[in-house]
Amino acid sequence: MAIRTDVVRLYRQLHTWTGILTGLILFVCFYAGALTMFKDPLERWITPPAAVTPATLDRAEDLVAATRALRPEVRDFTLAVEPALAGEAPLRLTWTEERFDPAPWAATLAPDGSVAVEQLNPSGIGLLVDFLHRTVGIPGDLDIGTTVTGIASALYVVALVSGVIILLPSLVKDFLILRVTRNVKRMWLDVHNVLGLISLPFHLVIALSAVVFGLHDHIYDTLDRVVYGGQMRAVAAASSPFRTVSKDMGSAVMLPPREFLTRVHSLAPGFQPVSLEYHDAGTGAATVRVWGHDPRYLVRREGFVLMGAVDGRIIDTEYMPGHQNGWSATVSAFFALHFGSFGGGIVRWSYFLLGLAGAALFYTGNLLWIESRRRTERQAKGPVEQSRATRLLAAGTVGVCLGCVAGLSLTIAAGKWLSGMVHDLHAWHWGVYYATFLGACAWAFLRGASRAGVELLWASAAATAAIPATSLLGLVTPGLWVSDGLIGVDLVALAGALTFAAMARSAERRALGGPRDSVWAAAGGHAKSEMGQQPLPLPAE
Repeated sequence: MAIRTDVVRLYRQLHTWTGILTGLILFVCFYAGALTMFKDPLERWITPPAAVTPATLDRAEDLVAATRALRPEVRDFTLAVEPALAGEAPLRLTWTEERFDPAPWAATLAPDGSVAVEQLNPSGIGLLVDFLHRTVGIPGDLDIGTTVTGIASALYVVALVSGVIILLPSLVKDFLILRVTRNVKRMWLDVHNVLGLISLPFHLVIALSAVVFGLHDHIYDTLDRVVYGGQMRAVAAASSPFRTVSKDMGSAVMLPPREFLTRVHSLAPGFQPVSLEYHDAGTGAATVRVWGHDPRYLVRREGFVLMGAVDGRIIDTEYMPGHQNGWSATVSAFFALHFGSFGGGIVRWSYFLLGLAGAALFYTGNLLWIESRRRTERQAKGPVEQSRATRLLAAGTVGVCLGCVAGLSLTIAAGKWLSGMVHDLHAWHWGVYYATFLGACAWAFLRGASRAGVELLWASAAATAAIPATSLLGLVTPGLWVSDGLIGVDLVALAGALTFAAMARSAERRALGGPRDSVWAAAGGHAKSEMGQQPLPLPAE
């Protein structure tokens, strides 16, 4: 059955305005989200290589005992298992002394049995990209940023549904068609439609889950009042995995770490332990969460089994892959589909590429709307003098999108140069990113979209090229280094730099040879201003 044209027109307007309202927010979320898939390699790329002390879990009990003797107030800590078993890092205990402390403390065991305690100085790039992904970089209270992204995600769902509806009349005829012609607007509309259709299931999962993540406090508050009559906390406490844990805070001897791994292996041979998280260590109430993953199941980033640290009994398996009930497994699958924490490298790379494609989807959506305004206004009154709102949106799109790209690339490259030279590398990462991002936004509004679009694209290309360039300089420059086994970081950055350079050349050609009344036109055209953005080529009619 054909859809009435007035209905299609209504949904087209709905799709356009929900996209315009959320496009820049979602660009940052998706671009940073793509990088979160490889935030651990990025951390290792920035972190200086250290001499690896071969370590086995045979000395883990000694490390726990010696650390507790030195710092008896530390009762909650984590013993990393996976790196030690692989011989990639020394045996290490870590803990934080503040709830949101980005610089944890660590204890390592020397060959003579002594314990060295130091405060780590992690690069913090993983925290930065995760923060941008969750909050768009809105400073201040984390809840404010997550609420904004939650609302944007809800509008994003509306944009997805309305986008499918407006494509239905031409879906069979134009499905997956990409027309590469001189009409660049037509080509980018095809790109926008193809990206949206082929990644629609991915976008629906991300959008719906992001609504829950971003608005969970509001959802829980509503459920508490409407469903649980104000008793939701009591219901949650009754189902907590810690509900049967002993309250005995007297001194008690804990089992050695290897014993926990042996018992977990008997319970689930396919479970691969990553770390042991101790709570109330050294007391009768001590527990251990054995964190790990099992590639056969959909889980959150990792699953865990809760055990008694004194007697080794299995307390709870609600969050352990393959041992969950139906509801818990469904919730875990929901998280896994958002985070891509399943399927190994294939899924990780797929989510990375889909995240970049999603960012391109929002970017092209803004570009198409800006260019469509020129055609609409021309039909109404001849040659176009761009409106102030159109020029501001074009400049904002350039500044926000390219500021995010250049800021992340530059802070990654700067991390290796600053490592070991500054006290708080984490703070420097944030400073470099925000300075670049805000500078790009200011530059876009000052220079106008056409000029700033070209200039910021070249800046993004240079900032991204600085990543592999830094690795090359690590071969000959004292204080720098080449990160073993992480050439993939440099190759992906090189591909990105070449892509941004090609986009800059295309935007420059568009500015010089495109329609004179476009916001993307270079100075001297008919248009009132060149305040547009254009990291991607736009319509050459």
